Amino acid sequence: MAIRPQRLDTIAPVIASFSISQTASVDDLKDADIGKAVTISANTTVSPCADGDLTLGKLIALTLTDADNGERVASVQIGGICRLTTATAFPVVGNRIVGAVDGAVKQAPALVADDPAGGAIGRGTVLEVNGTTDCLVLFN
Repeated sequence: MAIRPQRLDTIAPVIASFSISQTASVDDLKDADIGKAVTISANTTVSPCADGDLTLGKLIALTLTDADNGERVASVQIGGICRLTTATAFPVVGNRIVGAVDGAVKQAPALVADDPAGGAIGRGTVLEVNGTTDCLVLFN
C-alpha cells in the first residue's frame, strides 16, 4: 500500500472577506486573479501584490462577476498553509515572502547586515519549494 502524499494546504485555512480596491471605478481584482497573492491596500481593501509588497494572503474567491465593479467581495486566505506561485528571487525553505510581479511571491529581502534573507518585512514561512514554479507557505 503506497503512502498518500500530504495535502498540507487543506489544513485549517483562515479565510477573511475584504472589499476590493479600485482604479478609475474598476475593481483591481478579477476572476483571473484567483489563486494569486494579494496585499492590503487601504481601509480594509485588497489589491494584487506588486513587487516588494507585504503579502496579506491568497485570493480564494470573488463574489458576483467581473462586470460587477464596486459590488464584489474578495475571500482571502490569511492564515494556514497555501501554495503560491513564485518569481525571482525564489524563496527557499525557511524564508519569508513578499509580493512579486503578477500576483506571485518571492524571497523577502534582508533589511540590514544581521537580518537573514527572507527578513523582517516578509510574511509567512516557506515549508516547501517546487523548483521555480511555486512554494508552500505557512501564514501564522
